[in-house]
Amino acid sequence: MVKHMIVWKFHEDLENKEQTAQEIKEALEGLVGRIDGLLEMHIHTERLPVSSGDLMMDSSFADAAALAAYQKNPLHQAIANGLVRPAMAQRLSFDYEV
Repeated sequence: MVKHMIVWKFHEDLENKEQTAQEIKEALEGLVGRIDGLLEMHIHTERLPVSSGDLMMDSSFADAAALAAYQKNPLHQAIANGLVRPAMAQRLSFDYEV
């Protein structure tokens, strides 16, 4: 199994950050069962005040090939290009095998 973690930082001037976070959460978590090899998707919107990021993805894939396929999948790309990338100033990722 492969874990794929992302921490995002919103653009400072983004309006409706809470609404945008909820839309991203619903869209990405809704991909489970629709993309082969995507086992789990959790988008964390509630953070402690000491956090440096605004939004976190914690996802699990069957293997590295499933993660690579997910990243190119049109369902994922539509969300990434339509919702996520326009709202974010920064993205950090970390992938590892379990």
